[in-house]
Amino acid sequence: MEQLITKIFGADPAKVSDFFKMLGDMFRGTEITISIFFLTLIFAIPFALVIAFGRMSKRKILSKITNFFLLLIRGTPLMLQLLIVYFGPLFIARWMKVTITWPSFVAAIVAYSINYACYFSEIYRGGIEAIPKGQYEAAKVLGYTKRQTFFKIIIPQVIKRIIPAMGNEVITLVKDTSLVTIISVSELMRVTKDAANKNVSFTPFIIAGIFYFVMNWIVSFVFAKVEKKLSYYN
Repeated sequence: MEQLITKIFGADPAKVSDFFKMLGDMFRGTEITISIFFLTLIFAIPFALVIAFGRMSKRKILSKITNFFLLLIRGTPLMLQLLIVYFGPLFIARWMKVTITWPSFVAAIVAYSINYACYFSEIYRGGIEAIPKGQYEAAKVLGYTKRQTFFKIIIPQVIKRIIPAMGNEVITLVKDTSLVTIISVSELMRVTKDAANKNVSFTPFIIAGIFYFVMNWIVSFVFAKVEKKLSYYN
């Protein structure tokens, strides 16, 4: 491929080689970005349901504690949370005179999962509370248990209602993965900045923009397909 491009465009072979090396590094950075994205969703989606139930609990103490936790997480920057989750355990370990290993990648997954679980939980809560109370009563009359009512009647409707909002948050997650560069995770944005500094070029940023655009286009496409598939609930 490098030789073909060199022949067609008459480019300097060394520069073409450097470009492909940079592109390879950016693809590897994209793999880390995608890993952070999927692992965050895997942990945040179920955790968000737990938080939503805590927020809607009839037990005032549990509801207030959950509400305060939501306010704390949603009221502080994700970047600050990344720094606290990464450096916090290290400082505590140093204070306790204990040596621990706390990988930045793991810290990033923990911080992102907690942050996005809080945002997802409010979307869940809005979807659940939007379901008319009459549907719960009708299900009870038909002999459904609370568990059957929730999973067979309520959840399918909630999923349909929250798809647009969830899609918006998931797209934001793709872009927010770039923040992990602050704790030295070699994802796409960090690799891009290193390549730009090394080559004194703006090209890596353009390529990174294309990568992020493609990832978000795929996310938008998937959510559009899911929303269309669930349109029979209208």
